[in-house]
Amino acid sequence: MFLYGKNSVLERLKARPGTIIKIFLRDNFEGPEILRLIQEKNIPVETMATKELDNVKPGKDLQGIVATVKEFVYASFDGLIKNKGGDRPVIIFLDRLFDPHNLGVIIRTVACFGGFGLVIPKHNACEVTEAALHVASGGENYVPVCKVTNLSGAIIKAKDNGYWIMGGTVSEDAQPLDKISIPFPLGLVLGSEGEGIRHGVEKHLDIKARITMYGAELSFNVAMASAIFCYEVSKQRVGIR
Repeated sequence: MFLYGKNSVLERLKARPGTIIKIFLRDNFEGPEILRLIQEKNIPVETMATKELDNVKPGKDLQGIVATVKEFVYASFDGLIKNKGGDRPVIIFLDRLFDPHNLGVIIRTVACFGGFGLVIPKHNACEVTEAALHVASGGENYVPVCKVTNLSGAIIKAKDNGYWIMGGTVSEDAQPLDKISIPFPLGLVLGSEGEGIRHGVEKHLDIKARITMYGAELSFNVAMASAIFCYEVSKQRVGIR
C-alpha cells in the first residue's frame, strides 16, 4: 500500500516503523522530524523530482512524501471483546459505511478520543484503503480496526461478553443522547450515510439514541455523528472513573 502526506508518514514512523518498506521524498522536501526518524529507524529512502514522485503515486496532497508500507492488518475481534482489563474499549460497529473518506475521519476521531475500537463488515462496506489512511492522518496506528463476516453476529457476540449496545438512530422512540446515562462496556452502532442502521442490526440494540438538533432540519453525516457520539461517550466514561 501507499501512505502519503506528512502526518500519515510521520505517525507511522513514530508508531510502527517496521511496517514501512521504503520512503520516496521530493528533492526539496522539508520536514526535520520526519528526516530524523527516517535516519534513526534506518528506513530505505529515495529522493526524486516532483514529476518522478507523481509517477510513484499519482494524485494530490502528497506533500512531497510517499511511503510504501505493508498491507493493513485488521485486529482480532475476539481479542477485542474479550479484553478483561480495567477499561474495556468502546466498540463502534459501522453498518454499511461506503465512503473511505468518512471511514478515515472516524478513525482519526476515535484515535483522538482514545479507548475505542472499530468493527466493519466484510461485505457491502468500504475497507481500510489508501484514501482512508490518508484522511486518518496516522490514526490507524492507535485504533484497532476489525473486519467481520457478519455484523449482527459480532454484535451478539459482544453482548454475550457483557457489552451494552447503543445505536444512533432517528426513530421516534430514540432518546436524546445527552439525556442517556450510558452503560459500559459499550458497543455503539452507526448506520450508513443514507439509510441508517439496517432492521436486522437495529433489533439487537439495547438503547436507541438520537442527536438533538435545534437548527435546520438537516442531518449529520456519519463522520460528524461519530464525533458527537464519541464526545458524549468519552465524557461519561471519564465521569465514572
